[in-house]
Amino acid sequence: MMATSDTVTGEATSLAALEILDHQGVNWTKVRSTAYLIHQHFHYEYTGPIRDLRQRLVIIPPEHHGDQRLVTHHLEVSSPTAEIQSDVDAFGNHVISLAVPHVERAIDFVAWIVAERETSARALAITPELHAGAVFREPSPLTKPDAALRDAAASFHSDSDDALGLARRINRRVFEEMRYTAGVTGVRTPAIEAYALRQGVCQDYAHVMLVLCRLSGLPARYVSGHLLGEGGTHAWVEVLLPDPDNDGQFVARAFDPTHGSEPGMNYVTVATGRDYGDVAPTSGTFVAPYQGELSTSKRTGLTSISYFPEG
Repeated sequence: MMATSDTVTGEATSLAALEILDHQGVNWTKVRSTAYLIHQHFHYEYTGPIRDLRQRLVIIPPEHHGDQRLVTHHLEVSSPTAEIQSDVDAFGNHVISLAVPHVERAIDFVAWIVAERETSARALAITPELHAGAVFREPSPLTKPDAALRDAAASFHSDSDDALGLARRINRRVFEEMRYTAGVTGVRTPAIEAYALRQGVCQDYAHVMLVLCRLSGLPARYVSGHLLGEGGTHAWVEVLLPDPDNDGQFVARAFDPTHGSEPGMNYVTVATGRDYGDVAPTSGTFVAPYQGELSTSKRTGLTSISYFPEG
């Protein structure tokens, strides 16, 4: 059920008033817990009226993802006739579907999100069925391999590597071989094209790593989310691995090939899937003889932080 506009406006005003802390000097190795405010604005503009808009938004984090918890979220839609439905997809992602019969010239979607994380000694547990299943082992539309990627994956084969060590080697290789370059790829660029260029942005790094992991026998999934200090949505990878501390159990370990690192408390997960296509923040269709133009803005910041006691 939709809240009244007065209620939504009041809630958004309260969230907008939250103090944003400077994250630049944070010693993340000593952080015990954090809270984040995420504010996103999507503005679609058209050259004339459109009808039958069907919009899909994947911008709200799940209720829980390992040590991360969704505290609250609010969505504002500029059209008073929008019908809004919220569901959970096959990957456990929070998906919002909107139907708008008519848009005159523009429509806006504004989201306010608060999430918390608490440092945990345990990794994100997954089921043995998810680890063994084909969904994160087989190629997806944007992660189909070619000969070059198969050759690259073959170079990782080593009996001396455990699964975690192999994942770390792949993460490092993608970071070292690729060059971050905006504008040479798009959100629908497959891994084979990005790898041929050895260029791209975060989703390209993630797609290339996914291919190499899956070819090397490591199930892996695409992650869409936020990294403090970056202006847009970020992408990284979770590799599904045996739990080193519990025989017969499995965990998801995060890797960020764009930065050659393993994500910490300064990351917020929004959604996971086979590739970008499963978790695109915004997508949709409408009826009109012309295209729409999307502009976006985003702010992600710390609203609270606590540290482990000294000594």
